[in-house]
Amino acid sequence: MAAAIEVDVENPAGAAAALRSTRAVRERAAVLTERARCGDSRWFTVHDDALDATAQLVADVTRRNYPDLQVPFHSRWRHFEAGGVDRKAALLRGAEARALVDLTVVSVLLDAGAGPSWSYVEAETALRLSRSEGLGVASFHAFTSGLFSADPNDPLRVDAAGLAGLTEQQLAEAFQVDGANPLVGLDGRVAILHRLGAVTAANPAVFGAEGRPCGLVDTVGGRSVRASELLSLVLSSLAPIWPGGSMIGDQPLGDCWRHSALDGPGLTAGWMPFHKLSQWLTYSLLEPFGWAGVDVTDLDGLTGLPEYRNGGLLLDAGVLRLRDSADSSRSVTVADELVVEWRALTITLLDEIAPLVRRRLGVDADQMPLARVLEGGTWAAGRALAQQLRGSLPPLSIVSDGTVF
Repeated sequence: MAAAIEVDVENPAGAAAALRSTRAVRERAAVLTERARCGDSRWFTVHDDALDATAQLVADVTRRNYPDLQVPFHSRWRHFEAGGVDRKAALLRGAEARALVDLTVVSVLLDAGAGPSWSYVEAETALRLSRSEGLGVASFHAFTSGLFSADPNDPLRVDAAGLAGLTEQQLAEAFQVDGANPLVGLDGRVAILHRLGAVTAANPAVFGAEGRPCGLVDTVGGRSVRASELLSLVLSSLAPIWPGGSMIGDQPLGDCWRHSALDGPGLTAGWMPFHKLSQWLTYSLLEPFGWAGVDVTDLDGLTGLPEYRNGGLLLDAGVLRLRDSADSSRSVTVADELVVEWRALTITLLDEIAPLVRRRLGVDADQMPLARVLEGGTWAAGRALAQQLRGSLPPLSIVSDGTVF
């Protein structure tokens, strides 16, 4: 992991910069996990005796899904393969590699939870897809139709003008949303794409004169980049797109929330950073960056993703237990301390489960970095348990605006 950069945490810009690193994510998550292990959490108890069985479950799911253990990265690109269809093959022939970075950025930003009632029917295959796969395939076809491009002669791209002109009605039509097929947070998704357009237009040094997300490739400017450095670029260049709920002064923090048990220097005190969507974006950029000729290295610099499949695995497998079972049925938001702590514990426990999974599979961290453990993996096992126990619903009832979960 890259060495920490000294910043002035007594001013908002410095404090925000200090929270935009996976080192900060891991260190603060570890504090909350150790506190819970000591019995001091208001919300959860930690049951280490369930870790081995959980790792075995993940290993079993991984072997079932990938008998040869050739596990791909946990990435938005897996959703583009929904139903066993290789949608990217024709796209790779018809679009420049950098355009696939454009697609990845927009698709990831549209990826937060769809809700239980929405689905997408793909015209070419007649497949009905829901949740992440449906969102992925819907965004894929929206991209190939030119929805995010202002140039009708060059539809396979995303640019600032195309994003600025996007309407809620256009996105609803592309995602087949109507009264009988509601999508959670549709307005939030349009708003975040508008902000993406504004940010790319305002930062030509990174995104070029036309404000294209694929400018990230040019900004890296080399044949390789460490995953933590790519995340830092994503976080610093895209920070203004996140909703303004979490702020230090005039600095938007994105996926960063308060927890009363956390300390920290200066203005960082009390904040628990996650950057889940930015990390999901970074994981999802591994392949398109490679296609564009840039190798992303040191993948375990990124953390596991603190979302309801990985966190749900820990609750459903008994590694975590709610102190008050009634919390499983009440509605909570991403800002609630219960959810903040659940996500923090998920970060640390995924780091602990990963080597246990590798040992059971007979592989090392080079063969199966966390990006593959998640895919193999913890996310798939979490989804399988949720399907068995609750028809796929998460173990907590989370009110989502479509920008985190």
